[in-house]
Amino acid sequence: MKLTSFFILLIVFSFRATAQEPPKQQDLDSVVITSSRIDLPFKENARTITVITSADIKKSATTNVADLLQQVAGVDVRRRGADGTQADLYIRGGSFDQTLLLIDGMKMEDAQTGHHNLNMALPLEVIERIEVIKGPAARIFGQNAFTGAINIVTKKHIDNSVSIGVQGGSFGQKNADITIGSNLENSSHIIHVSRNLSDGYRYNTDYDNQSYFVKSIFNKTKLPISLIANYQERKFGANGFYASPAAKDQYEETQTSLIGLSTEIKTDKLTLKPRIYWRRNQDMYLYNRDNPSGYRNLHQTNKIGAEVNASFQSGLGITGFGIDLSQTYISSNNLGSHKRFTTNLFLEHRFSLLNDALSITPGLAVSYFSDFKFHAFPGVDVGYKISSNFQLYGNIGYTYRVPTYTDLYYVSPSEIGNENLDPEEAISEELGFKLNSKGFRFSAAFFNRDSKKLIDFVKNVETDPWEANNMAELNTMGFEANTEYNFFMANANQSIGLGYTYLNEDLKDISTNFSRYSINSLKHQFVATLRTQFLENLSQSIVYRYAERTVGSSYNVYDASINYELKAFEFSVTANNIFDTDYTETNLVPAPKSSILFGLKYNFK
Repeated sequence: MKLTSFFILLIVFSFRATAQEPPKQQDLDSVVITSSRIDLPFKENARTITVITSADIKKSATTNVADLLQQVAGVDVRRRGADGTQADLYIRGGSFDQTLLLIDGMKMEDAQTGHHNLNMALPLEVIERIEVIKGPAARIFGQNAFTGAINIVTKKHIDNSVSIGVQGGSFGQKNADITIGSNLENSSHIIHVSRNLSDGYRYNTDYDNQSYFVKSIFNKTKLPISLIANYQERKFGANGFYASPAAKDQYEETQTSLIGLSTEIKTDKLTLKPRIYWRRNQDMYLYNRDNPSGYRNLHQTNKIGAEVNASFQSGLGITGFGIDLSQTYISSNNLGSHKRFTTNLFLEHRFSLLNDALSITPGLAVSYFSDFKFHAFPGVDVGYKISSNFQLYGNIGYTYRVPTYTDLYYVSPSEIGNENLDPEEAISEELGFKLNSKGFRFSAAFFNRDSKKLIDFVKNVETDPWEANNMAELNTMGFEANTEYNFFMANANQSIGLGYTYLNEDLKDISTNFSRYSINSLKHQFVATLRTQFLENLSQSIVYRYAERTVGSSYNVYDASINYELKAFEFSVTANNIFDTDYTETNLVPAPKSSILFGLKYNFK
C-alpha cells in the first residue's frame, strides 16, 4: 500500500495554523535520573544520557518500545518482524548481549541469550520515561552493561480513569487494550491488558502478542511499598529470523514474567532503596512449525534477585553504595541444567568542588560469580560547568559481560559452545559537552572502546563446526551529536530534533582460518523528528531515519502519525515506512513494507 499521499497530506496539515491553549510540557531539567545510586538531575550527569518522556512517547509515531528506541541516535534496534515481536538491542556497536535492560532499576538480562532482552519491553501506556545510558556502565549496573544500559521507568500512578483502545490496519493488524488507573488516598493502582494480532507482512510472519501489567503502591503517606507484576506472551512465525534466510518455516513462542517488590526509606542524609524480584523466561523454538517432533529447543530461565542501593550525604559530598545478590537457573533440552550465584558490590562518591562547578565521581564494582569468580571494574566520571547552561564532561571505565549459557553450552550440527570461555572485557572512554538554554539543547561526545576476549565462533578446517572462543579484539571509535529545539507557534508547542552517530570499528586479525565475528553496525545513523500542533486538538509527527551499515548498505525510512482529540475520544493514524523502502536490519530479514494503522481510544473519567 502506497502512503505517499498520506505523507503529503500530513505536511499540509502541519502548516495550517489556528489559535489554541498551549499544552503543558515536561521540563527535562526537572527529571531526576534514577538508574544509579546517586540520583542527579538530568543536566548534572557527567554521562551521555537520553531521556524519552511520556510526552515524547505519545508523539513518537510508534506503538512499541523497539520502534521507539530506533529514534535515539546511538541505539541500533535490529528488528525481526513487525510490532516489536522480536528485536535485538545494541548501543554504540557491540552485540545484543552487551546491552543491559532494566525496569524500574531491576536488571532484566537473560542468562540464555540477549535475544530475549526486549521480551520484557512494556506497553507504552504504562511508561513514564525511558533512560538511555550510553558508554561504560559496569561500575554502576554490573554485568552485561558493556556498551550501555536502558532503564524503563514505569508510571507511579494514573488518575482515576479507564481507557479502552482498538487499532486496525495493514497486514491484518488487530490490536485492543484497556488501561485502568486508581489513585486513592493511601494507595494507587495501574492495570493494563492488551492483545495484538497480525496475519503477517509476508509468509509465516503472523503473530499473537499478549501483555498483562499491574503496578500498585501501598502505604503512600508513610513507607511506600511498590508492587509490579508483568507478563508478556509472544507467538510468532519466524520466517528466516534465525539459522539461514532459507529457513522459512521457523516458529517461536516466548513467555516472560516479572514480579518485583521495592520501597524507599529516607532520612535527612540517608536514602535506602531495597528491592526483590523474580524474572522468568520460557522460549520454545521449532525449526519447522508444521513438524513439532523435528528440531525443537525448549529453554526455561529463572532469576531471583535482591538488592539494596543507598546514598549518604555528608560534608564531603554524596556517597553511593549497594549490594546486589541473584540466583539464576536454566533448564534446557539443548543447554542442559545449570545455576549461577552472583554477588555485586558497588561504591561511588561524588565530590563537588569549586563552588559546585566541578564534580568528580570515582566508583568501583566488584563482582563474584560462582562460575567465573571475582572481577573488579573501576571508573570515574568528571563534569565541569563553564556556566549554568554549558557543561563539559568525561568518563572512563572498565566494563565486561559474562558469557551466556548459549555461548557456553549450545550444541547443533554446525555450532559448539565452550564451557571454558572467559568474560568479555573492555576499557571505554568518553569526552563531551552539553549546552542547555531556553527551548534549545545541544550535546556532542567523542567515545572510544577497546574490547578484548570477545567471544567469536571460529574453526581451522572448513568442514568442521563453529566453536566458541575468546578470540576477537575490537576497537570502536565514534562521535555522537544531538540537538532539540522547542518553540511556540500558533499558541502551541512545536519541536524539532536531530541526532547523528558515527562509528568506526577496527577488528583485529584473528589467528584462525575461519571466523564468524561479523560487524554490521550503523556506521552512519541520522534521526530527525518534527512534532507539531497547529490545529486545535490535532497534532502530528514526522520521523526520518537514515542508516548506513558497515557492510555498505544504506536506507532512508519515513514514519508519521496524526492524533486528534475530541472530548473523551482520541483518534490516531500511524504510517510506517511511507515510501516502501527495501531494507534489512539483521539476518537478511526484509523489513515490512509501507503500512498504516488506525486507532480509536475512549477515556472514561
